[in-house]
Amino acid sequence: MAPAYAFHPMAREHLPMIRRWLKAPEVVRWWGDPDEQYPLVSGDLDHPDLDQFIVALGEQPLGYIQCYALSTWNQGFGTHPPRTRGIDPFIGVSDMIGCGHGSGFIRQFVERLLRSGIPRVVTDPDPHNGRAIRAYAKAGFQKERMVDTPEGPALLMVRDPFTRQATIPPAVGRRPIV
Repeated sequence: MAPAYAFHPMAREHLPMIRRWLKAPEVVRWWGDPDEQYPLVSGDLDHPDLDQFIVALGEQPLGYIQCYALSTWNQGFGTHPPRTRGIDPFIGVSDMIGCGHGSGFIRQFVERLLRSGIPRVVTDPDPHNGRAIRAYAKAGFQKERMVDTPEGPALLMVRDPFTRQATIPPAVGRRPIV
């Protein structure tokens, strides 16, 4: 049986832990400079279109996930159903990386969103971040296409309520997935 993860709404008291996690080498590798990311994450605590959570396994906080209204951020993702949400997670505790927690908590979080009526969830990992792409695929996301973002090229991945397979081949006529 898969572990049950808890998603605690992020609050100001979590910010020192978030700052520490943003400095972890694996987080820096994919999220970038912690001195740039911290003001973005901490500054959006009260944004109405962004929900931020601390992911915990039992009483142990292990990661972060933000969930945003696609209509507000990432306009370059193309057309998606109204109320589509985007997610960006990371594992902040190094010892928890590579243990299946990423795909586990992503799946649990996204399934909860889909059950609540959200029609689609998207994410955009760096195309060179194989670990994240595999975690999203295990969580039911499908590779859609390459997109251009302010941070550079990204792989758009999509999860719909009816998704059954972990991955599918890219659609004909779309930019190839690298």
